[in-house]
This record gives sequence, structure tokens and C-alpha cells, in this order.
Amino acid sequence: MKNIPEIKIGVVAVSRDCFPIELSKKRRIKLAEECKRKGISIVEIKTIIENEKDVLLAVDEINNKKINALVVYLGNFGPEGPTTILVEKFKGPVMFIAAAEETGENLISGRGDAYCGMLNASYNLGLRKLNPYIPEYPIGTAEQLSEKIKDFIPVAKIMLGVKNLKIFSFGPRPQDFLACNAPIKPLYDLGVEIMENSELDLYDIYLSAKNDPKIKKVAKEMAEELGKGNTYPELIEKLAQYEVALTKFVDQNIGASRYVVFANKCWPSFEKYFGFVPCYINSRMAAKGIPISCEVDIYGALSEYIITCATELSATLLDINNTVPGDMYKQSKSKVKDYKLSDLFMGFHCGNISSSCMINAKMKYQLIMHRLMEGGKEPNITRGTLEGRIRPGDITLFRLQGTADARLKAYVAEGKILDIDPKSFGSIGVFAVKEMGRFYRHVLINQRFPHHAGVAFKHTGKPLFSALKMLGVCDTYFNLSKETLYPTENPFG
Repeated sequence: MKNIPEIKIGVVAVSRDCFPIELSKKRRIKLAEECKRKGISIVEIKTIIENEKDVLLAVDEINNKKINALVVYLGNFGPEGPTTILVEKFKGPVMFIAAAEETGENLISGRGDAYCGMLNASYNLGLRKLNPYIPEYPIGTAEQLSEKIKDFIPVAKIMLGVKNLKIFSFGPRPQDFLACNAPIKPLYDLGVEIMENSELDLYDIYLSAKNDPKIKKVAKEMAEELGKGNTYPELIEKLAQYEVALTKFVDQNIGASRYVVFANKCWPSFEKYFGFVPCYINSRMAAKGIPISCEVDIYGALSEYIITCATELSATLLDINNTVPGDMYKQSKSKVKDYKLSDLFMGFHCGNISSSCMINAKMKYQLIMHRLMEGGKEPNITRGTLEGRIRPGDITLFRLQGTADARLKAYVAEGKILDIDPKSFGSIGVFAVKEMGRFYRHVLINQRFPHHAGVAFKHTGKPLFSALKMLGVCDTYFNLSKETLYPTENPFG
């Protein structure tokens, strides 16, 4: 995927001048060796920070080595002033870790007191209003800390991705989907750029791509991808023209940003002019790391992109759509296992999920739109969905939302897609999340989240939650166990 950051991590050690600098140096070298042994790519910053002049030297070294994410390593107590000045001067994501003492046989000349130094550093970070990534327990041996650095990589990708992202939107939010509201101010607070366009602009760039020589190549790729699922071969070149048009638009309008996503109006007028639904193209672009959200869901597109950075996998946007019938639950008891009926729901969208995340995907027509636009007729302008069961496996539900009063809130919940036939249409699957019924009531409803959920096709709650903290999102919700009540939950049942 070319639309997400490549991370180059530098590790810089700090040392308070009343402690042996060799202690920090030795521990940094040992950490670097451990990272190399585990295949974690890092670059050692040779300058060790003892004072402010060292900061300037380290910044030059960091810039020369093209470091874009920094690990600050307290090999000993560390000087909190110069340490936090370094963080202030470095504009990328920063992680703080500190050395545990290695042996009870050397606690005089070999004691570093980094456990204490981390407290001073955190206080000084607060004074400077800096918000680095600090692991749940930031102290450890070289082996333990190398694993924590691995955890930092997806967080750093999210931070760099969001800060260099541009969202292209086409069309206003539909009247019946005001839940997809998108106050612009919180996007700028995150560092995200946005370029809003009309549906007419989208149609114009589509028409302008009509004779592009790349269309034939893209159409061939589509036919190969769909295989037996290519049920409308006569439609493929139209869809390829749309994909080529979007790709050209990115090249011409990315501007000062590095990464892009789309939030596009996809009905009802779209079909009448373009002659197809754009769902399959949305699925293909997501597989390339450029999500396209449905129904001009700007924060949905942002949520999908954050997931893509966290996982380096295709993400999608689904409706938290319908309940699982009781008879289906009973018939599938061997697959449901210990999930309750209220833990289950069906995630659905028209046909926007990457083929790699589906079972027996086929191109079809959008049934709901067909009812509205072509009732009783052979499907024509409503063709172009990619439909089938979503592949069973681990998932994470995620949504970052700008509220109507221009605040940011989010939720993260891990779960599964079960190996159960949904017996319905669209891109669809049976989802299971522990205590989903309570989460639905006391987070999704009570906190006014919209019906669209970003879906990651793996468990990735840890980096998402950490990145939200770094982005300054104070209200992040997750599904609570039955032993823990939500603040709004009735304690009497």
C-alpha cells in the first residue's frame, strides 16, 4: 500500500550528567541489538542527550538520517529539560521508554534510576503540553522494550498518516443521513486537510477520463480479480473509467498532503448519470489503501484510513445493520459458542468490501436502489456492487467522529465475524462483540454515534486506543464487561 507512511524509527538515549553516560550508551546498544535480532528496524542516534547543546546535535543527526518517528530511551534518570526540548523540536510521533535495572549484583555504579526519571520527564512533558506515546508500562529490559517499540510502529503510522492526510469529498450529505455530519473544525485540529467538491465535479472528471488509455488495463485487472464473479462483463469498462478518473484526480489535487481518502455521494442521482453504482470501485480503492466512504461520510473515511494505517490491510465501512433472528442463532449454536444473542448483529453494506475479505464475491446489483429506481425492470443502472459473505475471523469496530458541536469522540471494540451464513444480500456478515447489546445502548445510542462503523479485519484495538490518546481525543469508548456498569446504565437492570 503506497497511501500509508513508511516509518523510520530513531532511538535516542538520554543521560543526566550526574549519572554515568556509559550506562545509557551501553543500554541503547543492547536495545538496538535486541531490535535487530527480532527484525524490528531502528536507527541508533549516536548523540546522547545530556544538555541543550546535545539536543541541537541530535536534531541534526535525526534530520540527516531522515528519521520520522523517535524513541526517547531513558538509559538512566535523564535530564528532563533537554529531553523534552528535543521532543518539542522533533515534529513527528515520539515514544518514551526507560531502562529497568539489570542485576542485583550491580546496584551502585550500575544503577540508573530511570524508573524515577520517567516521572520527572512526564511532568515536564505536561508543562510543555506535549503528548508522546508512553506504553502502559514503559519500563523494561532490552528484550521487553523491543516489543514495546514494535507496538509503537502502527501508532506512529496513524499519527503521521493523519497529520499528512487530505480528504476529498464529492456532494453534500444526503438528507436522510444527517448522522454523517462532518464539522470541519475538528479535522483541522487533527492536522487533516479537506477539499469539498460537488457531484457535478465528480461527473465532470469521470467524463474527462473517457478515452484514457489506462482504462483497458484497469478493466483487465478487474476481470481477473472477479473471475467467475464477473457477472456483468459489459459494465467493466465503465467502472474502470471511474477508477481511472479518481486516480487522476488524486494526482492532480493531492497538493501539499501525502495521503488521501474520499467521501463520495453514491446515490440517488449518481446512478442516473453514471449508469452504475460505485461500490466495487470503493472496494478496489480500499484494497490499495485509499478508502472511499459511502454517503459522503467524511469521518467514516477518516476512520477507515486510521484503520488502514494500523493494520496495513484493507478496511471497510459497514452499517451496524440488523439483528440476528432467534432461529438462526439456535441453528448456529455450535458456531456461536458462548456469545449471547444480544452480542450478535449483522454488518452490511451495498457491496464495498475488498474481494480478499469475502467468500465467493460476485458483482451484482443493489437491491434497495433497484426497488427505488428500476422497480420491476431488469437491473441496469443499479449494477456494480460486490456481494457475498464477509470472511470469518477477528475484527475491530472503530469510529472517530466529529460531533455536531465540533468535538471529537471515538469508540473501539474487538470481536469476530462468525462462520454463519447471513442468508441475505449485499456485503454482509454475522458479527459478534462481547456485551454488544449494552455497548449498542450506552455507547452507540447514548453518545450519538452514527450507523456507520469502520471495520478492521484483525484485532487492532491497542494501537487505535493509543493513537486516539496522542491525537487528543478525550472521549474514547469501548465495550465493558458485564461486571462494570456504564455511567448511564440502570443498576437495577
